[in-house]
Amino acid sequence: MTQDQLCLAAVHFLRNHHQEATETYKKLLLEHREYAALQVYVAMCYYKLDYFDISLEILQPYLQANKDSAVAQNLKACNSFKLYDGKSAEQEVKSMIELLQSSAHNLDNNLIKHNLVVFRNGENALQVLPPLLDLIPEARLNLVIFHLRNHDDDQAFELIKDLEPTTPHEYIIKAVVYATIGQRDDNKDQIKTAQHLFQLVGASASECDTIPGRQCMASCFFLLKQFEDVLIYLNSIKPYSFSDPTFYYNFGITLASTEQFKEAEEAFLLVQDPVILQDYIYQSWLARCFIMNGKPRDAWDLYLKIESSQDSFAILVLIANDCYRVGHFYYSAKAFDVLERLDNSPEYWEGKRGACCGLFQQVIARKEPADRLVDVIHMLQSNVSTPQADFMARVMIKWATENGIHLD
Repeated sequence: MTQDQLCLAAVHFLRNHHQEATETYKKLLLEHREYAALQVYVAMCYYKLDYFDISLEILQPYLQANKDSAVAQNLKACNSFKLYDGKSAEQEVKSMIELLQSSAHNLDNNLIKHNLVVFRNGENALQVLPPLLDLIPEARLNLVIFHLRNHDDDQAFELIKDLEPTTPHEYIIKAVVYATIGQRDDNKDQIKTAQHLFQLVGASASECDTIPGRQCMASCFFLLKQFEDVLIYLNSIKPYSFSDPTFYYNFGITLASTEQFKEAEEAFLLVQDPVILQDYIYQSWLARCFIMNGKPRDAWDLYLKIESSQDSFAILVLIANDCYRVGHFYYSAKAFDVLERLDNSPEYWEGKRGACCGLFQQVIARKEPADRLVDVIHMLQSNVSTPQADFMARVMIKWATENGIHLD
C-alpha cells in the first residue's frame, strides 16, 4: 500500500500535478515519520507550486540531519534564488561544490554546473548548457532565455520550435519566443501561436490565479491589442511586481494605449533597466506621454539625448506630429525645422509652416511668450528659397514692432 502511494505521488509529480503529489506525500509523511526523505519530496512539490518560503521551512529539518545531501542543498539554493538572488543561492551550494567535484556522481556535478549558470545570470551559458540539453530538461529552457536576453532570437527559436511543452514554464517560454519573432518579422501566424500558448496557460485551472498565469493572460490580450483587458490583469499583479522593470515597461505601454498618459508616464519613469531605457519603443512612448501631459520640453530633451541617428529621426517625427496635434506649436516647429534640414521634403515645410503660424497665433493670444518668435523667425529665415517663409517672417516682425515687442 505504501509503495503504491509512493508510485502514485511520483506519477502525479512527473505529470506536473504537483498539488495532488503534495497531498499524497504529506499523508504518507504523517503515517511514516521515519521516512525522512519525504520531507524533500514535499519541499520539492512546494517549490514547483511557487511556495518557496514553505518549501524552505519543510526542507530545514531534513538538512539539519543530512547536511551533505546534494539534492536537499540544491533545492535550498533554488528556493533562495527565487526568494532573494543569485548570490544568496550560490552561497548555499558553495560548501558542497568541492565535495561534488571529487564525487563519482557526475549528474550531480552537472546539475550544480547548470544551476550556477542560472545563479550567475547566464555566465558561461554557451560553454555549460549545450552539453546538458539531453541530460537536464531545464538546460534547454535556460539556454533559450540566455539567447533571448542577448537578442539572439533566431537561436532561441531553433532551440524551442520542436519542443512540445508539457509544463506551464515551457509553454510560457515558447510563447515568448514566438511573440518575439512574430513581432520582429510581422509574422501573424507566429503571433497567433504565441497568443494561443499564452491563453492555454492563463486560462488553465492550475495557473489562472497565479502571477505567471495572469501575466500570460495579459500577454495574450496585449498581442490582440485589447489593452483594456490587459490593464485588468496587470493591475491585479502590480503589488507583486514593484521591482520588475519589464512589468512597468509593459504597464506604461498599456496605460498609454488606453490614453491614461499621466499614469503611463509615472510607470515609464519607474523603469531603471539601462537596456530598456535605450530602447526606441520605450523612448517613443515616453516622449508621447510627455507631450500629452503638457511637457513638450521634456520630450525635446529626451530627443537630444538619443545617440542613434535612426531612432532620433523617428522621435523627431513623433514630436513634430504629436506636438502639432495637441497645440504645442513651438516644439512642433523646432522638430519640423530639424527634419526639413535633414530631409528637404515639402511635407516637412508644410508642417513647419503650420506650426509657425500656430505659435504666432498663440503669442498674439498671449498663450505663449513673445520671445519665442525670435526662434520661429530664425527658422523661417533659414528657408531662403521659399518666398512664403520670408513673407511670414516679415509679418511677425511687423506685428512685434507695432506692439512694442523687441526681438533681439
